[in-house]
Amino acid sequence: MAALLLFAWVHGSAQVAWKDSIDFTDGTLRPGELILREGSFLKQLQPRDSVLIADQLEYGFELKGVPDSASLAYPEVAQPYMENMVTVRPWVVDTLRVQKVRSTGAKLYDIRAGIVVAPFEPGSYELPPLFVQRISKDGTVDTLRFNTQKLEVTTIQIDTTTFVPHDLKGQIRYPLTLMEVLPWVFLFFIGVLLLTGAICLILMSKKRAEGPEFEEPAHITALRKLDKFRGDKFWEPEQQKVFYSGVTDALREYISKRYGIGAMEMTTAEIFSEMKGTDVPSDLYEEMKDLFERADFVKFAKFTVPKEDNATVLPQAVRFVTATYQVEVEEEAEEAASEGEKPSEETPRHLENDEDYMPK
Repeated sequence: MAALLLFAWVHGSAQVAWKDSIDFTDGTLRPGELILREGSFLKQLQPRDSVLIADQLEYGFELKGVPDSASLAYPEVAQPYMENMVTVRPWVVDTLRVQKVRSTGAKLYDIRAGIVVAPFEPGSYELPPLFVQRISKDGTVDTLRFNTQKLEVTTIQIDTTTFVPHDLKGQIRYPLTLMEVLPWVFLFFIGVLLLTGAICLILMSKKRAEGPEFEEPAHITALRKLDKFRGDKFWEPEQQKVFYSGVTDALREYISKRYGIGAMEMTTAEIFSEMKGTDVPSDLYEEMKDLFERADFVKFAKFTVPKEDNATVLPQAVRFVTATYQVEVEEEAEEAASEGEKPSEETPRHLENDEDYMPK
């Protein structure tokens, strides 16, 4: 008696069981009839000019025009399939084509079914015939028997007279191609752009959270920088260049912001030529001009200034800043009074007396 039957349905949801057994040995088929068919195929999964041991082959058949009212049932495949041959894959059924009959609206299916086997010994094989049962809508069962296939299996012949054993080869490393590298380069640049965008967003959010930057008034900046040069330690001959450079640089920066003169890039003569039309008192103007000219001698002619003259440098610079700033405050107060606004009564914290910068 045949092995247990495994049902593979073309369509439909109801499962139809075998009502009578089929005896494949004595030739009696109940019910229905045995229909002999040609059309089985034997195909290598990896085609080449010969079949070697362990090659996998698909053994199956095709049916055309199977109505949608019929069902197909396939016998279970034994394991091993036959002597020296194993079953690699059981029945797999594919629908190749669906055709609709216009007159009745029924559908006809072209079916391909097969198993996969693999021989493990060389020799000649005659594969068993394939069977499938077709169950009609009225319950009639027909058994289809497909012709057998013959198979020649060979093995690789080794020439023992000239054969030389070799060790296993290492893994072959193929050179990279441009198409393999391009995706990674593209991903790298995308990552860089995303990272740059994230950093910019973080910096912008921090800047918005901190609010606008506070710009320190020019006179406060100048007085703070001049305060660093208190004391007579800068009056030593080897320190005088640093002393005069620091004081004049602080004054240049103050003049640039207070009067809009590009003093940082100008010579002494150019600075005081531009300052002639400003509100600087004449005595302060002459003091500053003398201080800047003395600083030029120290910086460029290696001139050494006596201590008595050095003692007047810082007080003069502080007096210049505070006096010109006071003029600016008075101008702002007058402008506010003319517009009907109350002037600020707050005294600037950094408006210090120039006597504080005299050596004790």
